[in-house]
Amino acid sequence: MSDDTIFHRIARREIPADIVYEDDHVFAFRDIAPQAPVHVLFVPKATVPTLDAATADQAELVGRLALAAAAYARKEGFADDGYRVVINCNGHGGQTVFQLHLHLLAGAPLGRFGTPSTHQ
Repeated sequence: MSDDTIFHRIARREIPADIVYEDDHVFAFRDIAPQAPVHVLFVPKATVPTLDAATADQAELVGRLALAAAAYARKEGFADDGYRVVINCNGHGGQTVFQLHLHLLAGAPLGRFGTPSTHQ
């Protein structure tokens, strides 16, 4: 498993990012190419290349990603309006950085595939 993805480099503060959340297990930063008004990536500090590679003993870590995203949504005030969380897995699933991460999308009504809806 590689521990030198762009996300690992962000975690080590080698690459600047707008980090908006961090605890002992997870950190989160704004996506540089947002697909919605709010687009934040939640990443475990432990190396896990894909959701498919996660083991049973990492279940708590995967859950921490979701709980961190929900806590952030509440803190930022858009939880009641709604948000979407997405985990892409491997190439056909759209994963481009091979470190597990969760996308939090919010800030507008979301269309079928996560982009802001053009009709309400």
